[in-house]
Amino acid sequence: MAMTSLERAEAAEHAMSQELDRIVVKSVIYTSGERDPREPLPRQPDQGRLYMMGHDPRLPRMPDKPTLFDFYKFRFGPSTHVLQSARLAKKNGVSEKIVLACLLHDISVNGFIRGDHGYWGAQLVEPYVDEEVSWAIRHHQVLRFFADESYGYKYPDSYIRLFGADYKPEPYVQEAYKYAREHKWYETSRLITVNDLYAFDPNVHVELEEFTDVVGRHFKQPKEGLGFDHSPSAHMWRTMNYPTKYL
Repeated sequence: MAMTSLERAEAAEHAMSQELDRIVVKSVIYTSGERDPREPLPRQPDQGRLYMMGHDPRLPRMPDKPTLFDFYKFRFGPSTHVLQSARLAKKNGVSEKIVLACLLHDISVNGFIRGDHGYWGAQLVEPYVDEEVSWAIRHHQVLRFFADESYGYKYPDSYIRLFGADYKPEPYVQEAYKYAREHKWYETSRLITVNDLYAFDPNVHVELEEFTDVVGRHFKQPKEGLGFDHSPSAHMWRTMNYPTKYL
């Protein structure tokens, strides 16, 4: 059966993301599922070569004081999904904080790691955004697995394709859902899932600069640059800046 244009776009997005993982994020190979982490990495003869301890010349050089947009442009994989989600949220008339949350909700997948991406993404941005935004990002991953008809949100068909019709979320996910369901910021996180497009429309192009004002008002960009401001998550931004650094 021929794929629809949306399915082709989604497949292309996934392929590009996988390619970025293969080329750029080798420093986290032990968490990527590419090899058994208990097995030692094969040793290569040094042959007088030095190990990578700074900028990787295969990658675009980041500015000395990188901004959030610099990471989108030079380190994150294809960001069509989050850009379209943020635009949809804006179109639906939600608050700017939710628009920002939609823009940021999957940056862990785009630039760092996939597993528990809501938790990692929240940790990345927590020092720089309102607490409600980081909370909503942390829990959107969990809420994706649970329908809520009152918001018009159903269980994603793509999850059935990806994980099988019989997949049941792990107990910690179910516990986190029960907690989030009763939280005062449940709606904020749920609105991320409502605007969390899982199909990609190849005919819709969204420029990052469309969100300049929203980011300027609600993201506390450190003057030292992300990764160099000694925040609790600075080391994570540095890892994305120098993804192949040996130590």
